[in-house]
Amino acid sequence: MSITPKERCLIVSIREQAMVLLRGGQIVDRFVISTSKNPPSCQADSFGTPTGLHCIGDKIGTGAPEGMVFKGRVGTGEHFNEVSAEAAAGNLITSRILRLRGLEPGKNQGPDCDSYARYIYIHGSNHEDRIGQPFSGGCVEMRNPDVIRLFEQVQPGDLVWIA
Repeated sequence: MSITPKERCLIVSIREQAMVLLRGGQIVDRFVISTSKNPPSCQADSFGTPTGLHCIGDKIGTGAPEGMVFKGRVGTGEHFNEVSAEAAAGNLITSRILRLRGLEPGKNQGPDCDSYARYIYIHGSNHEDRIGQPFSGGCVEMRNPDVIRLFEQVQPGDLVWIA
């Protein structure tokens, strides 16, 4: 596998529940995150955060209001404070979506392990109080202002290393 280095790269630490944005090899931003409550896993239906090398496949939500809920990668028009108590109990996808594409065939790309097919995202959360501890269903969750700030600094194709 040959990967071309990029100007920007995200490094996600599952152990530290933290992520840094590198530009030109220098840390330019830091974020507290939440990864999966299940152990890390690249397997389909594991609900674990996949490890290894990824890239940003899609950027979704440009210009959406902070806290906007997304379903099927489409804004619902509702802020997470406007949804039913039942819906709010779950992990909602809010504000912005960075959809990840695995770059390691047989690990996080391909049958039974494909991060893109698993809809693994970096996204905002309606449970900002849980950011900093493992809680997600496999995605990398962030506080809403943080995911908006990150969204403005990255582009499709930027690398994401999850370990």
